[in-house]
Amino acid sequence: MEKSFQLKPQDIHVDLIRTVALIAIISVHAAGREFITSQEVNQFSTMGMASWVAVLIYQCFAVLGVPLFLMLSGMLLLQPEKNESLSVFFKKRFIRIGLPLIFWTGIYFVWDFLVVGYPFTIGTIIQGTLNGAYTQFWYIHVLFGLYLLTPLMRVIIAHAGRTLIKYFVVLWLISVSILPFLALLSPFLPSKNIFIITGYMGYFVLGTYLCSVQIRRRIALVFMFLGTALTALGTYVLMASGAEKMYFFQEYLSPTVIFASVMAFLLLLTIKPPTPQQESSPSICSKLIKTISKNTLGIYFVHVIVIETIQLGLLGFMLNREILNPIIAVPLLMAITLFISLGIILLLKKIPGLKKIVT
Repeated sequence: MEKSFQLKPQDIHVDLIRTVALIAIISVHAAGREFITSQEVNQFSTMGMASWVAVLIYQCFAVLGVPLFLMLSGMLLLQPEKNESLSVFFKKRFIRIGLPLIFWTGIYFVWDFLVVGYPFTIGTIIQGTLNGAYTQFWYIHVLFGLYLLTPLMRVIIAHAGRTLIKYFVVLWLISVSILPFLALLSPFLPSKNIFIITGYMGYFVLGTYLCSVQIRRRIALVFMFLGTALTALGTYVLMASGAEKMYFFQEYLSPTVIFASVMAFLLLLTIKPPTPQQESSPSICSKLIKTISKNTLGIYFVHVIVIETIQLGLLGFMLNREILNPIIAVPLLMAITLFISLGIILLLKKIPGLKKIVT
């Protein structure tokens, strides 16, 4: 097996990566997605164009959240030294993810029926249970799929050198990103059946591979901004040209998002976790990052309810892009949502029996 530089989990600021990824995901839902035509773009006033561009930029940074979570999960779960039986592995995953999923599915069914006004039917319940009770549940299903493959991937990663892992990543990139991008430019493409490594597994594998990559913080930062700028530019060009897939470059598997996500992950890997001396007297920022990290799953589940509650004015005030300029509204809504969601989870965990269920 090839030997190389390899960061260990204790050398990685896991709490910071989780927190950054969570903030990005909340920002996705705070920004929303405004479906408009190329004619509408051309008819924007100067202020309207500035607001639309601001939302576009927020979205292009925010889409990095899911890839960051996937790469972090792969880094933590695909460590070759992990040796668990199938029963132990899946029991841990059920307690960690399965129980909260059941709890929050029930909560969102109540929200759907009583607040949103969806009809209460057996079909709605079955469909919601199988495919996700609400918009953010899709990611949990992705995790379940990756968990099913994790025991196999651990064996592969343990015996594969960096060359084979790179080979896997290249095949994945061609399959999920390069071919769809080329399809925007030309109808003449090789058969999709040749490249069959699909889905989000590539991010999962990248998480463990990138720990062996060294890069200067400044270079990673510049490339991350470059990738995000290309995502925004590509989205604008497709929208202005009236392309059918206007938001292709904001998809999690687009070339620009993959590039920017990898650079963001490498950038965060350069930030070291607190030393034991620093942990003995942590700063307010360090305490907040650790607290958010410990409650990431619960915040992820509840934050959409919080956003919709604020947007509907159910807390006595209303905050959305129609009331306040998006340049201010999006980060403000994200921050308010983050702290309200954290407060809800911390309160729920104080209720006997709920601590392991809500997060």
